[in-house]
Amino acid sequence: MQDTHILHRDDLPLGGFAGLREHRVVVDPRAFGPQPTGGAWPGIGNLVYLADARFVPHGETRLHPHRDIDVISVVVEGRIAHEGSLGDGHPLSAPDVQVQRAGGEGFTHNEINPDPAQNRMIQLWILPEAPDEPASYHVYRPALGAQTRVYGGPASQSDTLPAKTVLDIAQPRAGDTVSVEGAYLAYLTKGGGVLADGRAVVDGDLIRGENLRFEARHDTQLVLGTEVTT
Repeated sequence: MQDTHILHRDDLPLGGFAGLREHRVVVDPRAFGPQPTGGAWPGIGNLVYLADARFVPHGETRLHPHRDIDVISVVVEGRIAHEGSLGDGHPLSAPDVQVQRAGGEGFTHNEINPDPAQNRMIQLWILPEAPDEPASYHVYRPALGAQTRVYGGPASQSDTLPAKTVLDIAQPRAGDTVSVEGAYLAYLTKGGGVLADGRAVVDGDLIRGENLRFEARHDTQLVLGTEVTT
């Protein structure tokens, strides 16, 4: 069993663009090359990017394109007004998860904060396993007290985009436990708890290790990345 490592979001530089400010917690050289990462970690499987962003009041990303990338947006606080060539006009609010596959045709999108207060969104990028897949759009609403698959899994199912890289949203209540077998990358976006080795982890902590054993001390949300190796 390898050591468990913890990266604290607030130890990383705060950046951003347009109407949002963000900490880039995962910046993988496979997607971004050998440029400095500011202390961000590489991902797991085909997960190459994770940013923890807050939109300023009425802020937006502005319309921009993607191609041959899968873009997952997890709404943590507030609402998002989505515009784009996929799912245009679909309203999102916490804890909705939006999954957009650019594929070979690509897509354009703009995520907007419609409210006069800050909101918060986690955005992840996952490299597709095959080029030129058809573009697609999905929205999931993870349940409290459950672990919800939002990306990846076998080709025999159609609930999520099939892939060996798997993304779950776990929302344990206080006192619940979350377990993962094998290698994982977990990002806390709400609440906190204790790992099997007794270390406390809180909102904004990125954890890498094997065989996760986490006990929630508060109602918590974790973004869980794993990889199917068989």
